[in-house]
Amino acid sequence: MLDPSSSEEESDGIVEEESKEVTAPQAGSRISPSRTSESSGGLAPSSGGRNSARPTSPSPSAASEQEKEEVEKLQREEEERKKKLQLYVFVMRCVAYPFNAKQPTDMARRQQKITKQQLQQTKDRFQAFLNGDTQIVADEAFINAVQSYYEVFLKSDRVAKMVQSGGFSANDCREVFKRHIEKRVRSLPEIDGLSKETVLSSWMAKFDTIYRGDEDPRKAQQRMTASAASELILSKDQLYEMFQNILGIKKFEHQLLYQACQLDNLDEQAAQIRRELDGRLQMADQIARGGKFPKFVSKEMEAMYIEELKSSVNQLMANLESMPVSKGGEFKLQKLKRGHNTSIIDMGQEDENTLSKSDVVLSFTLEVVIMEVQGLKSLAPNRIVYCTMEVEGGEKLQTDQAEASKPTWGTQGDFTTTHPLPAVKVKLFTESTGVLALEDKELGRVVLHPTPNSPKQSELHKMTLTKACPDHDLKIKLAIRMDKPQNMKHSGYLWAFGKNVWKRWKKRFFVLVQVSQYTFAMCSYREKKSEPQELLQLDGYTVDYTDPQPGLDGGRAFFNAVKEGDTVIFASDDEQDRILWVQAMYRATGQSHKPVPPTQVQKLNSKGGASAQMDAPISQFYADRAQKHGMDEFISANPCSFDHASLFQMVQRLTLDHRLNDTFCCLGWFSPGQVFVLDEYCARNGVRGCHRHLCYLRDLLERADNGAMIDPTLLHYSFAFCASHVHGNRPDGLSTVKVDEKERFEEIKERLRVILENQIIHFRYCFPFGRPEGALKATLSLLERVLMKDIVTPVPQEEVKGVIRKCLEQAAQLNYQRITEYAKIEENAGRLVTPAKKLEETIRLAELVIEVLQQNQEHHAEAFAWWTDLMVEHAENFLALYAVDMDAALEIQSPESWDSFPLFQLLNDFLRTDYHLCNGKFHKHLQDLYAPLVVRYVDLMESSIAQSIHRGFERESWEPVNNGSGTSEDLFWKLDALQTFIRDLHWPEEEFAKHLESRIQLMSSDMIENCVKRTRMAFESKLTKSSRSTDFRISPTICTMFNVMVDAKDQSAKLCAMEMGQEKQYHSQIDDLIEESVKDMIQLLVAKFVVILESVLAKISRYDEGTLFSSFLSFTVKAASKYVDVPKPGMDVADGYVTFVRHSQDMLRDKVNEEVYIERLFDQWYTATMNLLGTWLTERMDQQLHVYQLKILIRIAKKKYRDFRLQGVLDSTLNSKLYETVRNRLTLEEATASVREGGMQGISMKDSDEEDEEDD
Repeated sequence: MLDPSSSEEESDGIVEEESKEVTAPQAGSRISPSRTSESSGGLAPSSGGRNSARPTSPSPSAASEQEKEEVEKLQREEEERKKKLQLYVFVMRCVAYPFNAKQPTDMARRQQKITKQQLQQTKDRFQAFLNGDTQIVADEAFINAVQSYYEVFLKSDRVAKMVQSGGFSANDCREVFKRHIEKRVRSLPEIDGLSKETVLSSWMAKFDTIYRGDEDPRKAQQRMTASAASELILSKDQLYEMFQNILGIKKFEHQLLYQACQLDNLDEQAAQIRRELDGRLQMADQIARGGKFPKFVSKEMEAMYIEELKSSVNQLMANLESMPVSKGGEFKLQKLKRGHNTSIIDMGQEDENTLSKSDVVLSFTLEVVIMEVQGLKSLAPNRIVYCTMEVEGGEKLQTDQAEASKPTWGTQGDFTTTHPLPAVKVKLFTESTGVLALEDKELGRVVLHPTPNSPKQSELHKMTLTKACPDHDLKIKLAIRMDKPQNMKHSGYLWAFGKNVWKRWKKRFFVLVQVSQYTFAMCSYREKKSEPQELLQLDGYTVDYTDPQPGLDGGRAFFNAVKEGDTVIFASDDEQDRILWVQAMYRATGQSHKPVPPTQVQKLNSKGGASAQMDAPISQFYADRAQKHGMDEFISANPCSFDHASLFQMVQRLTLDHRLNDTFCCLGWFSPGQVFVLDEYCARNGVRGCHRHLCYLRDLLERADNGAMIDPTLLHYSFAFCASHVHGNRPDGLSTVKVDEKERFEEIKERLRVILENQIIHFRYCFPFGRPEGALKATLSLLERVLMKDIVTPVPQEEVKGVIRKCLEQAAQLNYQRITEYAKIEENAGRLVTPAKKLEETIRLAELVIEVLQQNQEHHAEAFAWWTDLMVEHAENFLALYAVDMDAALEIQSPESWDSFPLFQLLNDFLRTDYHLCNGKFHKHLQDLYAPLVVRYVDLMESSIAQSIHRGFERESWEPVNNGSGTSEDLFWKLDALQTFIRDLHWPEEEFAKHLESRIQLMSSDMIENCVKRTRMAFESKLTKSSRSTDFRISPTICTMFNVMVDAKDQSAKLCAMEMGQEKQYHSQIDDLIEESVKDMIQLLVAKFVVILESVLAKISRYDEGTLFSSFLSFTVKAASKYVDVPKPGMDVADGYVTFVRHSQDMLRDKVNEEVYIERLFDQWYTATMNLLGTWLTERMDQQLHVYQLKILIRIAKKKYRDFRLQGVLDSTLNSKLYETVRNRLTLEEATASVREGGMQGISMKDSDEEDEEDD
């Protein structure tokens, strides 16, 4: 609670200066605090300074008109200020003593909202991360995710608009990023030992680090904790301060009102409530008598209205009655609870409420503290003394022992008693020194009769001495504190005289006892008695000040309690005591008339003169000071005379403005403290629930129209309450429905429908990226509720569907208009739009269209889960708008241009993966548009490839290029590119897709067949033109032709792979053609090798036995060898052939890419040459070989066998029967030649065999 002492001096200064400058204000008037100088403490004059400071106007009429407007403006401001001050008084009383509501603890915690500056700071932090200006280590995948998040989300104008509306929080930023990365992380490849959840957690931790920047996380946590605590529970001081800000009340005004209203006095507040409730009952009776009812929808509701008024007051009385009064300490906010007493309290039935004496028994706590004894001189200094204390009728306590020279203790004794006037006995003892003494000696005693009003500080009391004490002036210093119980409201000595009680004018001790919130009694007590001697139940009495009564001796200040047929006169000994008694009884009686002390009346009559008596209580001082500041009219105003419906409307509107402007993303929800105060205000002042929610809805819709983000769930809650009330469902127990409420409800219902439809039309911009979470879904649900005719009959689904369909049709137009405007923003103005540029813009627009549809699916599809077909229609309408621009762009493209295919691929790749849009209206339109283009493109490509094959093979040099020749590589690349292009189109219509696939594969088969045939022809031509001797060498071109065949076979498997019927048969024919062509090429090459061997054998055939050349050559060589070293004839021939074979083998092995073809070639080559050797030797079976023939054949046979074995020819082929025949013949001829010639000069089949064995 605010300390009132801090403002007393300031307020006193205000009072003094005002007394000099300002006369006492008239009733209901005061100078506006808006023109108050708080620093000086004075109130400025209202108009003189303004008129003197304003320059004179050249036109008198214009000047007077301006002055009149200014005066009217000041008057309006003053009236508004007075209204707020009066409203603040009512709010203060609700906070000070709540008995109907409590602060809710189950409300959803609101997040801190993001401002424009914070959004810009967040953008800068993410930009710094992307620029590499931070120390955060991240992989490429995370950087890409942040880049996309920054471009798509943070830089979006929709997010900036949401920040402006106050509906965007830091949690929204985090949740959008989390949803943004979940798909990315799920699509990443699996990594052993690293789960996707771990990656997600790591990325979110890095996001938090980027978002936080250099800010200390501990400070942010502390700030969030403090703000969260202020969102939950507020103290009374915090509530006062909040509503000061809401209503524009100054601090000193609050202090004046707080002290004058005695808000810290719970008894005064409870009495104020009782007076208010009594006033409301009287008002209900006046309405019933006068017939001034509000206008209801039916006449029968008028009687029900009176019953509702009385019932609500009775419920409040029951709630007040349930408040604790007898026990416990101060009423604290967290201890408040609504009473469950459903009985109706009838204040007129006295018999049921008559009190007995046992009902008003009080319980007191006494603290007796004995300090010291003075004047103890007769005892020896070392004698032991002590004191005892007792409350009559209770236990006895004893202090510690002390020496007579220093009799001090400071001992406290605690007692409880039920006597309002207890007797406290304190005795002083000394220990007896006699041997036969049985008890200690009493020196003196004192008997005191304390009351709760007795002084609390320690005092000296003269003791009554015994005969054993020779000292004459013995005093004891002690303090007695008697606590006032909670249900004891006032006590003291009064003179009293009545008709039924206290029939003799006599001074008695009175206690005002509160039995319950509505039952009080004046009780008189005697000493040492717990029950009252007499009591007066104050129900129905009215207390007031009176003049001294003649004939009554005793008492100086008189007042009385009056009831029909009874008057009780009281008198106190001083004025202040009388004022306190009258104030206490005024609170107890609950009367509407407020007694005014005669001293205050005199002061008012003297217009501020000094008071004749200075013994008025402090509460009277605060009231006087408030009156001097013009606050008295607000404090003393009767709450029942105000239109609380309009006042509550005002405070609720101002509270909503304050809430929307605080640091929380509230979306229109009040804080728990605000809900508590508003609930208490409505209950205490009888504000109807329907009126409250209608005003709330109107205020929320106004804020929504002005761009504020309002939670549709909140709108739904208030709308459902009003709808239930208007249709007689009694959500708050009220059966009456006012015409005004029904009309306002219908007006708000229509207004709400328009706003909801507008929000659905603008769903991408009102709820960007699905934020606030669940808001769009709640909006659709609320729209369905608004369309209901009553609260029972559900609206037909077709009607709801029709409304939403219409909204989404407009949404499609709006969204497309926005993205086209966005695309034009990025264009350069003032340039010529070429077809290529138009196509580029169309592709860019397609990317934006796809992005919008993807965002709709990701962020808004869940909200439209019940209306999926409508979202599909919305998407088709959206795409239909784009189709107009797309068709226009494609019409101006050149027929020979194929640059538009990327547009088809972009759109088709998106549409074919969407379950709802695949083969939809737009998708089919896209196919119809591009099907002729694809067919034309394939036709042109077929013609182009055929021409390139013809020209290429005519100029082919057969130089090796990659896996084949230049022409074959170009052919296969084109075929593969064409097939890849068709495959990448992912044509959605199955039949046309199969047609394109088969067309391309059949075309590929034809092209490959042409290539194979042309290659075989070139191969045959090449061999025909080559040498027939051992000078022949396998050229790279021959190997290239083989490689073309190999590549053709590989490409045919890839490009011509068919699976069905005729196409499969056609494909097998291509494979057969390639195999036949390769077989022919191998045969041609083997035939070439045979021809070369035949030429070698033809050379050595000249040495056949029996020929003239053989005899002559043999004789010549023998004769010459005696004189010179004659070269061995025929070895050059053998070496030449062996070199040719080895070169051919190496070239084929190195250049040809297919091992199978090489092995097949080597097998046939070896077999054919061995057959040739065998045939040649068979023809000479009857002839003996010449020694030179023999040497050449042995060299050829031996080298051929070894070389082909090294090349991998199988042993079964190497060791054929022909080879065995050749080997045996040459071995035999070798043996014969060795006998005849005397040796073979190291050439022998045997040597060859040994070498073979060693190799093995």
